Amino acid sequence: MQVILGSASIARKTILAEMGYQFTVMTADIDEKAIRKEKPEELVMALAEAKADAIVAKLQSINNLEKIAEAETSVLVAADTAEAILERLPIGDYAQRAEPTLLITTDQVVVYDGAIREKPSNEEEARQFMKDYSGGHAATVGSVVVTNLKTGLRKGGWDRVEIHFHEIPDEVIEKLVEEGIVLKAAGGLIIEHPLIVPFVKQVVGTTDSVMGLPKALTEKLLKEVL
Repeated sequence: MQVILGSASIARKTILAEMGYQFTVMTADIDEKAIRKEKPEELVMALAEAKADAIVAKLQSINNLEKIAEAETSVLVAADTAEAILERLPIGDYAQRAEPTLLITTDQVVVYDGAIREKPSNEEEARQFMKDYSGGHAATVGSVVVTNLKTGLRKGGWDRVEIHFHEIPDEVIEKLVEEGIVLKAAGGLIIEHPLIVPFVKQVVGTTDSVMGLPKALTEKLLKEVL
């Protein structure tokens, strides 16, 4: 099975490897700020759909589809979901294959005090985000959509996790900002870094979901579209 992960996220690559998949990485270049929705669940779905479209367009433009033709089941993972995908792919080609090709796409945002937070735009914003979480709580909302490109069947869902923090020392926040890792995370929220682990009070949900790819939901949807 060949997998293309449509994200450079270290966390997602780690999770996908833990799920038993071997994969290569391909990123999507889209203007995330141009896509706006009021509800976090709607936003993560819309963003992931745009990323999926961009991944597919890139595959088509570089004539790279042949590279996945030998796999019995090819899984395209466009991190961060899909909508007019069937109109843009040569669906007839997939329909003629013996085994299905499955497309997995995802996205994630953080919700804090009722407001949607995406990746921090700069170090100051990342610093403020983390200070807000200190001694408080926030939630991650992540989407997963799986599309069977052979049958056209699509299943999707979203997952929400609540995270509660102890007080986070300013020096820890500064180190994390200096490393730059929080600038790459939705809402600047991370729970797996060794510096932040001691200050995570409670996670109501799964760690893999917070990290960007909920395993259980992903596996469930994969089975449903087969």
